[in-house]
Amino acid sequence: MDLDLSGKHALVCGGSQGIGRAAGEELARLGADVTLLARSREALEAAFAALPVVRPTQKHAYVAVDMCDHAALRAKVEAMIAAPRPMQILVNNTGGPPGGSAQDAKVEEYTDAFHQHLVANQVLLHAVLPGMRASGWGRIVNVISTSVKEPIRNLGVSNTVRAAVANWAKTLAAELGPYGITVNNVLPGYTKTQRLKQILGERTRATGKSEDEIAKAMLASVPLGRFADPAEVANAIAFLASPAAGYVNGVNVPVDGGRTSSL
Repeated sequence: MDLDLSGKHALVCGGSQGIGRAAGEELARLGADVTLLARSREALEAAFAALPVVRPTQKHAYVAVDMCDHAALRAKVEAMIAAPRPMQILVNNTGGPPGGSAQDAKVEEYTDAFHQHLVANQVLLHAVLPGMRASGWGRIVNVISTSVKEPIRNLGVSNTVRAAVANWAKTLAAELGPYGITVNNVLPGYTKTQRLKQILGERTRATGKSEDEIAKAMLASVPLGRFADPAEVANAIAFLASPAAGYVNGVNVPVDGGRTSSL
């Protein structure tokens, strides 16, 4: 199986922690030059320092920028590839919106989420696509949610924007396939990240139950009976980014321990 990413340049969003950090490390192990992107410079520096170097010419970097500042986002990413170091791999990964019902969400919560996720993804696409086309090779992997198959209760805004990103990706898969560029989605289940802590805290406050009780109730719906490690989701991301996945295009890949009931 060809998993070698030597000479490829990967941009990993949300790369300072959780799934994004784990994905950056796995792509680096496969030989890619990895650029991590997130808001917090301090956290990015720590994640950058932990990136593996497996070949002498491998070069890693990081970009500190807010995904919602679209002008700065595009400018900083374009500066990274002007060396020239085109990016052949884009991992779109951003923290989810706060919980709450769809009916009670404010209009601003929807617009903020669309700007942070879908619109930011489009900004990054415009920045990296010329290099992918010139290379005749590209991988776009979107880390979204199992809610695109089954909406999750009390995550109304997230369910909505994640579905929009999934359909954006499916549309792009058809448009970009002729250029040798694949577009796929990874759908993490309950994973040991800051997002999981957020959800546990929100449900604890809403129900008055302990975090342990909430966690046990969540795990009751997972056939494997445990939360995922970020590295397990990163493995799926890395495979979709590899040469081995060259004929996998326009699909949703759940990494959820079997929790999702639909195929």
